[in-house]
Amino acid sequence: MARAQKLKVYRTAAGFNDAYVAAPSQKAALAAWGSDKDFFARGIAEIVTNPALTAEPLASPGVVIKHSRGTTAEQIKDMPDPESRSPREDRSDSAVAPGQLGKSKPAARVKPAPKPKPSSAKLEAAESQLETVSIDYDARMKALADREAELDRERRELEKQKSDEIGEAETAVEDERRAYDTALRQWRKSKTEG
Repeated sequence: MARAQKLKVYRTAAGFNDAYVAAPSQKAALAAWGSDKDFFARGIAEIVTNPALTAEPLASPGVVIKHSRGTTAEQIKDMPDPESRSPREDRSDSAVAPGQLGKSKPAARVKPAPKPKPSSAKLEAAESQLETVSIDYDARMKALADREAELDRERRELEKQKSDEIGEAETAVEDERRAYDTALRQWRKSKTEG
């Protein structure tokens, strides 16, 4: 008596549906789907082990059972962009190509989630620190300039005061020298006469 072959459940895409079949081999599954191309090698067919998905095909071995893949909105969302399709794309595979959509989509076709926008918090903190330092140094430079202006004013006043007071002192010295010289002359004259 021939031993019954163990069945496995295989899945591929058929338009907007997943096509399941219980078959003893990948070759038998491809024959059930009516394909002469190796969907397994192309990554658009796979073995299914989930009991919830295998029960119905195992109940009817060799019969292709189709289940819709998501809602119409989800199916439209998963359709490839028409602009990204190659003009040389084989239209005869168009019924199978959507197998790369939804759950059957190979990992290479899944777009990674976009990276989050970088945080500008550190840049803003650094810019704020730069502004604070600049304002501080500007204030200190203004204070220094104000002190320099005050010192310059004091220097000018002191130079004027010096000029005035030295002029008066020099005049007093000259007056006293003349008076002394006059007095000395008179004293000498009185000595010679006496």
